This record gives sequence, structure tokens and C-alpha cells, in this order.
Amino acid sequence: MSSTPVAVVTGGNKGIGFAIVRALCKQFQGDVYLTARDPGNGQAAVAKLQEEGLHPFFHQLDIDDMQSIRTLRDFLKEKYGGVNVLVNNAGIAFKVLDTTPFAVQAEVTLKTNFFGTRNVCTELLPLVKPYGKVVNVSSFVSISSLAKCSKELQQKFCSDTITEEELVKLMTKFVEDAKKNTHEKEGWPNTAYGVSKIGVTVLSRIQARMINEKRKSDHILLNACCPGWVRTDMAGPKAPKSPDEGAQTPVYLALLPADSDGPHGQFVSDKTVRTW
Repeated sequence: MSSTPVAVVTGGNKGIGFAIVRALCKQFQGDVYLTARDPGNGQAAVAKLQEEGLHPFFHQLDIDDMQSIRTLRDFLKEKYGGVNVLVNNAGIAFKVLDTTPFAVQAEVTLKTNFFGTRNVCTELLPLVKPYGKVVNVSSFVSISSLAKCSKELQQKFCSDTITEEELVKLMTKFVEDAKKNTHEKEGWPNTAYGVSKIGVTVLSRIQARMINEKRKSDHILLNACCPGWVRTDMAGPKAPKSPDEGAQTPVYLALLPADSDGPHGQFVSDKTVRTW
């Protein structure tokens, strides 16, 4: 078993994920794994970074596939005895003008962005080593979407005692309401991506609370963050930030010094804690 520290980035073959891998290769003292759903795309991304003189490793990971998540889990356990840095970056978004029915957008977006991310956390959080860092890439859209929720939903999402089971029920209800076309009547905003990122932000708050309750002495820091509006396939060419600029806050959280006692359980953008 290797005693080398290890960092893992989900959805690392392009955009912000690729930029996060690049930055970690330069700054993290250990092995950095670029993961991607498609091995061809992942290997090509690794080759690109090798041309820059960097040395990432590749491991296949499809966050929509439980077997794929468990294969990565077992590999990390066997080779490294755990993980030091986990950046949950993988996610999808439909384009604004996409004509896919909203019910389908809701189901597909939530499946990856919320449920996929949660599944990765369920399997990998127990492997996070003392002084480890977990970064869940959310979005400012989670804050703007929260503001468009009914007062009742806002209260639930801002509660300091909401459980993971309650959050899962709410995310499932959104998908069901979208299928019945009653989501707006039920107090939801008309954005599947926004609701999925509310889920990621709230999940992060719950996970941080659980870490405090069960593993306080391990000094693990877990946060949600917004990379900003970044020029990627997902966000389009008009965005003001480059992927490398978008990577700055996730990388800052991934590399917080060992003696840091925070931020933890926060929503962070531009390296600054925001009010949820």
C-alpha cells in the first residue's frame, strides 16, 4: 500500500475539472487522479497534461454507475488506504434553448448532479483520511434558485437539522412534481440545474455536520463552492472566467493547510464564505 497522499477529481477530462487537475498536479504533494466517464477522453486529457510536463494518473469513473464508483473506491482503498482530497466536480446541464421536455431535464440533471454526487460521497467519504479535504462543486445558481423557492422549501433547505434522507425525499419530489408538471405550483423554481445544485449545497452542509458528529478529531474539512461563470462547453463562450480562473476556489479549498479549522460546511465563492 502506498503512503503517498492522493487526490481525486471527478469529471476531470475537460472544463473546470481539467483545470482543477492541472492546478493540483502543480501544487498537491502526492498523486492526482483525473477521472472521466469515457476512458478515451480521460486518457487524452492525461496525455495533454503530460505534454505540459505534469503527471496525473487516470481512473475511469461514471458517477451515474454504482459499480464504477465502487471499483474506484476499492482501488483507492487497496492502493492508498483511502483518499486525502476529493473534488466532486462531475456534473451536467442542459443548454437554455434545449427543447428536451422539462420532466426529462429534471430527471437526468438530478440523477447526475445530485444523486450521482451523493453516491460518490456515500462510498468515498468513509475513506477520507484525517486532515483530508472534500470539495463539492456547486454553483451560485443554487443561491438564486433557493430565492425562487417557496418560503416552506426555503425553510427546509436552510434548516440546520435537515437530514440526508429528508433532502433525498425533497429532490425525489422535485423530479416527480416536474413529471406531473406541478413543480411550480409546489413551490419549486423552473430550473432543474438550479434545484440539483441546491441539493449539492445542502448535502454538503449535512455531510459537514455528520463529520463533526462522528469524526471531529480527524480535522476533515468539507465545503461546497461556486467556481464562477466559466467558459466551458456547459456554460458557453461568453462567460467571463477561464477554466483556470474557475479552478481557483475549488483548488484553494482542496489545499487548505492541515492546521486550518475552516471553512467547513460552508458555501464558498471567490475564496470567500457566502451566506446560505
